Amino acid sequence: MSLRALWIISPEKGEHASIRFSRRFATVELRAKRLAGSSYVAVPEDDCFLQLLLTELGLSGSKQPFVVKRDDCLYRPRSPAVELHVTGAGKGTLWPVLAISQAPLILACLPLVDASPEQRPPLSSLLSVSQGLSFLAGLQTFLLAPGSKQDGEGLVSRLALLPSVLLQVCPLGTPLELPLSGTLATPSAPTSAGIQKQPAWRTGLHRGRAVVNVSVAETVRSMQYGNRSRQDLWDVYGTVACKCEVEGVLPNVTVTLSLPPNGSPLQDILVHPCVTSLDSSVLTASSVDSCDGSAFSGPYKFPFSPPLEPFILCSYTSQVPVPPILGSYQLKEEESQLHVSVVLKLHESVKNSFEYCEAHLPFYNRDQMGVVDVKVSSGQLDVSKEKNLLVWALGQKFPKSREVTMEGKILFSGTAPGPSEPLCTGLTAYIKLYFKVPDTTLSGCSVDQHSVQVYSSAKPRIVTSRELHSKDYRIWNSTGTAPVSSGQMIL
Repeated sequence: MSLRALWIISPEKGEHASIRFSRRFATVELRAKRLAGSSYVAVPEDDCFLQLLLTELGLSGSKQPFVVKRDDCLYRPRSPAVELHVTGAGKGTLWPVLAISQAPLILACLPLVDASPEQRPPLSSLLSVSQGLSFLAGLQTFLLAPGSKQDGEGLVSRLALLPSVLLQVCPLGTPLELPLSGTLATPSAPTSAGIQKQPAWRTGLHRGRAVVNVSVAETVRSMQYGNRSRQDLWDVYGTVACKCEVEGVLPNVTVTLSLPPNGSPLQDILVHPCVTSLDSSVLTASSVDSCDGSAFSGPYKFPFSPPLEPFILCSYTSQVPVPPILGSYQLKEEESQLHVSVVLKLHESVKNSFEYCEAHLPFYNRDQMGVVDVKVSSGQLDVSKEKNLLVWALGQKFPKSREVTMEGKILFSGTAPGPSEPLCTGLTAYIKLYFKVPDTTLSGCSVDQHSVQVYSSAKPRIVTSRELHSKDYRIWNSTGTAPVSSGQMIL
């Protein structure tokens, strides 16, 4: 595998984004030109590449929210391998551009592949894609080492060292210590963890006590309408992430996921290729089919030989009976002011302990906010008149009743117009909830420390955690119209 180009970007939204480091490899580019022939697309200049990538990732800060080549329903993105449409003299499609993001940086590279953008073979069949992602992950570890300064002198010093580091680990655009192209030709026999070689771009072998970290994170989405004629929707998507820090040879590990006795079976389970064996019944439950009592409900055992870098062991979906927070939102217009009434209730099955919990009430297509006379039963209210936004900070706990309310009136009498949104006209409005609940999952899925088995002479410390957070969690005004989907929500 070889790299045509490499970029490190500070992704501040809008015009403030910048390329912190870039490197092109002329010898690799010459090979790319010979392979592509008439379909060759040259690597654009840094400024052009930056705008193309930020637009594709939705970080450009552009006032144009809809980009046809990115947002059209016929376009099927294959993250983290994105395509960039180059315009001008050297117009064409640049693919596959690999990009991974971790604050405060975006790392991107363009690997050399023996396939044209029109052919689009599956990403899993392109060894250069997996090797390019592995290289970016190692580079990310070098630049954003745990415990180091990530936005100050520490990051600046590492970026200054990068040219000399690349000369050693990636001479002439070809990273050292990568698997040979023939190693993926026989997938029937999984590679032993004991023969994994430390890549040259990693900062060094793990020193100190061995640690195996397993974390379960669930994301809940919800659309609540407060209207019997419209069906409320919600879904749960979960991931199990692992990180094995062991000096020397990596051990074989088995992680077991457990559900409560009355828990719904996990569905749509996808596993990492490092999993060595798996009961076929674990993979049969699908959210597309109706779930019955005969579905496998655990425990779910995943034996695997861990890779060197942190990875997602598996992902799943779950059908839960109710969303964690039920809400009612009523918005009525009275002359030049709006009457707001909100009730939020935390379900009794959810742990009443938040890392944060906020409710945002935006108001679009109106004049700027004037007088705001709104009271809340719990938490604090922040008013942003420039953005026509109420931010209700609910804090870390709901009251004992598990119910909070907001009531009041808002007058729009500003001289300047507020923000616009084509969808939210008239009384079409919503509340968007942002929350994170540590040490809990909505499905009840968990990993016990004693259920993690590590087959190694070293006795590693087992660290497990779980969390629940929201994504696109909206409660629509029940007195206005709202977009309704007749199908199931898909994450």
